[in-house]
Amino acid sequence: MAEEFLVAKELHKSFNEHKAVDGVSFTIHKGENFGLLGPNGAGKTTTIRMLSTVLKPDSGDVTVAGHSVKHDSDAVRDIIGFCPQELALYEELSALDNMVFFGRMVGLDGKEAKAQAMKHLEMMGLANRAKGKIAKFSGGMKRRINLAIALMGDPELLFLDEPTVGIDPQSRNNIYETIEGLQAKGMTILYTTHYMEEANRLCDRVAIIDGGKIIALDTPHNLKSQIGPPDKVTLEDVFLKLTGRSLRD
Repeated sequence: MAEEFLVAKELHKSFNEHKAVDGVSFTIHKGENFGLLGPNGAGKTTTIRMLSTVLKPDSGDVTVAGHSVKHDSDAVRDIIGFCPQELALYEELSALDNMVFFGRMVGLDGKEAKAQAMKHLEMMGLANRAKGKIAKFSGGMKRRINLAIALMGDPELLFLDEPTVGIDPQSRNNIYETIEGLQAKGMTILYTTHYMEEANRLCDRVAIIDGGKIIALDTPHNLKSQIGPPDKVTLEDVFLKLTGRSLRD
């Protein structure tokens, strides 16, 4: 059986009278790329914030490699990397200086931070732009730097929150190939996206969350098979059938 790496049990979180997350439970296996999908306001972001130690659950718990996010959050932070949807970059610094700065933030010394930075810039196809200012980079290049920063410290579990939003096809393909390469080397990944074809291509299993609850969890193939021939049905068809077609704010 696959080794359990992240285990979320009965997570609950409310804000005033609003129940954002209502009993969410799932397991991510070591080396798996696990998709967490949901419409706006479904509880996805709140769930991710609890998984990554940013928010404490009202009840329930998450363990990552056996460490509790409630009782041993420092140990969890030591083994996770987070690539946020919002770009977290210093525009007036170079790509290399950004990466060294964030490497030092996760505890690397200067020499190791620079070595890892160059390794990850090479992986993202940006080694020749290491000394270029972020302010001069295209949107796709910034997204690739954002991902490269999340890899500083060589995390065992990587959170990717909409990593390809608003970028060109070449940069998107580079990020796909990078993620596939990371997983091939044994990294465990939690992936969120609004692009259903991404989840279909990259994710081993997908959980769909709506109304603060997990309403479906299976492989993309099995989810598609529930509503029709999997070679003709798309994951977007499944998503819309389960969550509805009404607009979400």
